[in-house]
Amino acid sequence: MTADAKQLRQQSYISKLTLTNFRNYAALSLEFAPGAVVLSGDNGAGKTNLLEAISFLTPGRGLRRAPYADVAREGGDGGFALHARIEGPEGQVEIGTGVSGGDAAGEGGRRVRINGAPARSAEDMLEWLRVVWLTPAMDGLFPGPAADRRRFLDRLVLAIDPGHGQRALDYEKAMRGRNRLLTEGSRDGAWFDAIETQMAETGVAIAAARVELVRLLAAMIDKLPGSGPFPQADISLAGDLEGALGGAPAVDVEERYRATLANGRERDRAAGRTLDGPHRSDLIVRHRPKSMPAELCSTGEQKALLVGIVLSHARLTGEMSGLTPILLLDEIAAHLDAGRRAALFSILEELNCQAFMTGTDAALFSSLEGRAQFLTVDHGSVGPTG
Repeated sequence: MTADAKQLRQQSYISKLTLTNFRNYAALSLEFAPGAVVLSGDNGAGKTNLLEAISFLTPGRGLRRAPYADVAREGGDGGFALHARIEGPEGQVEIGTGVSGGDAAGEGGRRVRINGAPARSAEDMLEWLRVVWLTPAMDGLFPGPAADRRRFLDRLVLAIDPGHGQRALDYEKAMRGRNRLLTEGSRDGAWFDAIETQMAETGVAIAAARVELVRLLAAMIDKLPGSGPFPQADISLAGDLEGALGGAPAVDVEERYRATLANGRERDRAAGRTLDGPHRSDLIVRHRPKSMPAELCSTGEQKALLVGIVLSHARLTGEMSGLTPILLLDEIAAHLDAGRRAALFSILEELNCQAFMTGTDAALFSSLEGRAQFLTVDHGSVGPTG
């Protein structure tokens, strides 16, 4: 890649991060360079906590999906705060977020400020940066429950389509309202009609965004070398709405889904919940070279497939949004052999993104010497390695 092309792909990065009462950090301020950042230290030292803090610079509850009360440092006032200085193609921006002590127990209590002014919503952060992560907890993604794959898929969609998060929230809120009517035995047809109309509109929009993401991501995966260190994956969606969108206009799919909900009230009342909708869809992944379902592959093959998907998505995000995502790769080196580690580091450099990588042994990242920032994490303190 030429220097000019690389410059065109230089995107947002965090130049400074300040934490207050976040997990095991009473107070911490760090400055980062663009590119790779290696965080090494003992287990339990706080490496993943730093990644979790960065993951709060995007909508949602972060990479652990923890209640805010659990994020606040034990012995503090019950709240937490983090502040980041972002350097990007549009210049510098200051983003702050956190909860006060009285709000920590409530999931809706996290506040966001951008350049000192209250943001309209957490989605406003997506104008300045995108964040995607890969953690050891995701190693069981393929053989695990469909809910985990939906969550992974929706996080990928959000990096491309900032409106996806709000649509998902609106759908979940409407579905909770319908489920409440079902369990209470309500027969209020007008109320059901109103809720089901909203579910149909938002549900089909969610399904359409997923279909588009999978289409675009599949095309990006096709660009991977067939015999590379991260095998090509065949990805598809299993879901009634997603399938219907392949052969009918969205407005027709909405009407069919609304009718399905209306006709299924008695069945859903017996079940105590809504049984049809995008909350039941699944992401299907196959190992293309082996023509094998991902869940039947070895642990190492599953990891390589997942890394390949995330890297392809990073490329896609850069092309679609103009913001190559910040990657959070927790304990990534320990799960890859030397060849795949070298390939990963080369791809990250080619992507020209900021990537935070953790590990207990800094030696696993030795090939990055001179090309990465090395920091040692030691139970509440962070400093240069060596």
